Amino acid sequence: MWYTVSIIFGAIVGSFLNVCIFRLPKEESIIWPGSHCPHCKKPIKFYDNIPIISYLFLKGECRQCHGSISVQYPLVEGITALSSLLLIMKFGPSFAYLIYFAFVAALIVITVIDLYHQIIPDVISLPGIGVGLLASLLTSQISFSNSLLGILCGGGSLFLIATGYQWLFKREGMGGGDVKLLAMIGAFLGWKAVIVTILLGSLIGSITGIILMVSKGKDFKYAIPFGPFLSLGAVAALFYGERIIYWYLHLNR
Repeated sequence: MWYTVSIIFGAIVGSFLNVCIFRLPKEESIIWPGSHCPHCKKPIKFYDNIPIISYLFLKGECRQCHGSISVQYPLVEGITALSSLLLIMKFGPSFAYLIYFAFVAALIVITVIDLYHQIIPDVISLPGIGVGLLASLLTSQISFSNSLLGILCGGGSLFLIATGYQWLFKREGMGGGDVKLLAMIGAFLGWKAVIVTILLGSLIGSITGIILMVSKGKDFKYAIPFGPFLSLGAVAALFYGERIIYWYLHLNR
C-alpha cells in the first residue's frame, strides 16, 4: 500500500515541480495563476491535469488549441514518482523519507532548470542549506556536526576550485550556483557524501562533456552545466554512498 501511495504522491508532486521549472526562471509566482496551456494560456481542467495519464490520453496536446505539450512534463512526473518509490523502499514511511524526498525533488527542479537556462535558482539552494541543517536536528540519518561540515566542505571546496580556475584561465569556469548547490547537498548528506558527489559528478560530467565536444566540434571552452551532474552524484551518494566508500577503501588496500 505504501508503495502505491508513494508513487501517486510522487507523480502529483512532480506535476508541481513542472510548474516550478517553468516559472522560477521567469520569476513568476508558482501559486497563481493556476495551470494553463503555454500556447493559448487557457486554464487546464483538473481532469486534463492528472499526472502522466492526461498527457498520454491527450497524446501530448492541449485539449483547447491542440498545441504540443513538452514531453518534459510526464518525464518529470515519472522520475519524481520513481524517486518517491525508491525512497519509501529505503526509509519506509518516515520523517526521513519526507526530508530526502524534498531534497531529491529540489535536485530535479535544479537539474532541468540548469539544463535549459544554465542557472541554479538561489530560491531553492539557499533555503535548502538551512532546511538540510535543520533536518539534521530532527532525524537520526545525519548529525548536526556532519551536516555543518558538509556545508563547509561542499561550498568551500567548489569555491576554491572556481577561484583557482578563474585565476589560472582568466575566465569563469564554474558559477556561484554550483557552489551553493554543493553546500546544500552537504547539508543534507554530510561531508563524506560531498566527496562522493564531486568524484561521481566530475567523472560523469567529464565523459559527457568530451562526447558533446567531439560530436559538436567544440574545444574545452564549451560551456556545460555542472548542476545536473552534481545532482546525479548526490542521488547516487544518497542511495549508495556508504557502499561506494567501502568499495573504494577496500580497492586500495
